[in-house]
Amino acid sequence: MISVSEALARVLALAAPLPTEAVPLADAAGRVLAEDAVATRAQPPFDASAMDGYALRGAEVAAGASFDVIGEAAAGAGFSGTLGAGQAVRIFTGAPVPEGADHVVIQEDVARDGDRITLLPTLGQGTNIRPKGGDFGAGDRVTAPRRLRPSDLALIAAMNVATLTVIRRPEVAIIGTGDELVMPGTAPGPDQIVASNLFGLKAMIEAEGGRARLLPIARDTNASLKATFALAEGADLVVTIGGASVGEHDLVAGVAQSLGVEMAFHKVAMRPGKPLMSGRMGKTAMLGLPGNPVSALVCGKVFLMPMLRAMQGLPDPIAAPLTATLGTDLPANGPRAHYMRARLVDGTITPFDRQDSSLLSILSEANALLIRQPADGPITRGRDVPYLPL
Repeated sequence: MISVSEALARVLALAAPLPTEAVPLADAAGRVLAEDAVATRAQPPFDASAMDGYALRGAEVAAGASFDVIGEAAAGAGFSGTLGAGQAVRIFTGAPVPEGADHVVIQEDVARDGDRITLLPTLGQGTNIRPKGGDFGAGDRVTAPRRLRPSDLALIAAMNVATLTVIRRPEVAIIGTGDELVMPGTAPGPDQIVASNLFGLKAMIEAEGGRARLLPIARDTNASLKATFALAEGADLVVTIGGASVGEHDLVAGVAQSLGVEMAFHKVAMRPGKPLMSGRMGKTAMLGLPGNPVSALVCGKVFLMPMLRAMQGLPDPIAAPLTATLGTDLPANGPRAHYMRARLVDGTITPFDRQDSSLLSILSEANALLIRQPADGPITRGRDVPYLPL
């Protein structure tokens, strides 16, 4: 067995960044930007009014001063003339400030009579003008790499950039294995269970920016496994679930090697998740997850998610653990790292009493994985402990 850190290093060595592609801005949500987006204009592109009111010369602004209103400026329809002494232009939020003006008095501080206005004693402070380029200038950048959030897309749209260069989404083929499995919605036989890991992992992959393909469940024969592996052709990563241990029905490692997979490791010193393996077949990486539902999903969190982040060119793909205050005493840990399902509330983390790797209900209630290091001694309530959020 190898350590979790060594296993992480080996799976990341299999996960080189994928090629880039150009996508329309409207399709870029959640994608990883591969090349900087460069603003083609400033924002705002002109001095703009921040309020509804009247544009004036700042030197003339004083309570009781009166002005002739000579025109109007609205968003998308500016005033084309030049403001002179003693003159004002009615202006609305977002409109360009007319030439000759450098101050906007809000409409609440003005009394108007026909085309004549008088500034009231309630006159406020500030010019109420958003300066040209106050948000960003032409040539400013949204830098790569980064996963594009809604706020990034809004900014890039304002920069007048319509197409982005992003990393291609990783194509992930998921293979469930075992004679005991049937798909949800079917009638299990007396000795069968419903496949669950497939759907949790598919959601995990897609949330991390990948495309997941659910392949037919492979039965516990070499022929069935080989046939299902063939359906994974073209995938960047093949994820198998189950069959990774050493029992007579655990065939995945042998079949994978017979198909040319070069193993990077087999078994890691962690719980849940000891029977984990990975390797490469040509350009395709492989990750073999344990069959127990919790083991598969915890290993997906610890190993699969960093692989997907690395394939998308994100720096620091391994999520750094956070810390919280332990809410209960814990006994000494065994020789393997233990990722304990836990509940985090107001900065205090408490592991569930039951940690069996078959208990999906506990995993569903958990919002954190408390990390125990191998051979860690007893720890008392109130200590800071590391965890991964779920």
